[in-house]
Amino acid sequence: MSIFKHHAKLETNVFFLAVGILLTVIVGGLVEVVPLFTIESTIEKVDGVRPYSPLEQAGRDIYVREGCYNCHSQMIRPFKDEVERYGHYSLAAESKYDHPFQWSSKRTGPDLARVGGKYTNDWQVRHLINPRDVVPESIMPGYPHLKRPLDQSTIAGNMMALRVVGVPYTDEQIKNAKAHLVEQATSDAGAASAVAMAYPKAKVGDFDGNPQVVSELDALVAYLQVLGTMVDFTTVDHTKIQR
Repeated sequence: MSIFKHHAKLETNVFFLAVGILLTVIVGGLVEVVPLFTIESTIEKVDGVRPYSPLEQAGRDIYVREGCYNCHSQMIRPFKDEVERYGHYSLAAESKYDHPFQWSSKRTGPDLARVGGKYTNDWQVRHLINPRDVVPESIMPGYPHLKRPLDQSTIAGNMMALRVVGVPYTDEQIKNAKAHLVEQATSDAGAASAVAMAYPKAKVGDFDGNPQVVSELDALVAYLQVLGTMVDFTTVDHTKIQR
């Protein structure tokens, strides 16, 4: 208690003040870091999370390129109002294959962590081309240029680079990247067996309504339609999730 009685001496002495600040930082740092060494992993283990398919990954790259993250977060916080509006709060495991992850706090538009399956492909296409067609009050710009053909030449290389940083793409998946990409964007659900085997729960079909070309719209809509759909939250054991 004597230190509190003589706090003025501590505050007016540069040396003792610096030592006090250093000790406070050290103690605070240990309190934050030490518990991490007592758990097996900081990422909870949940079933269903897989790497993105080539088409979904290409769509994600377009999402980042166009700056969609500037207005849309992909992180539902564990608060009642957030869960009621958007769905189950986000789990770290859902983003373990995202480089970079899309968690953020800036929302001009709604959070997109659970947007997969919420709207039809046609709605997503119309919204991307001219948002006012489906949401009259929207201030989002249109992206009609996404109708252009998707550059497929880099997808295998991108997947190889992602494997270097921990995304578990197999040699077979990388070898068949272009074939899987085209198949997902042009096949019907019954014909896309190879895609379904390699990437469970991947949505397949003509996403943009133009079967003549695999467009950037196809890729971006495929990415949006998979967000939040990999994990079956009715089977998640919340007692085993490390928060």
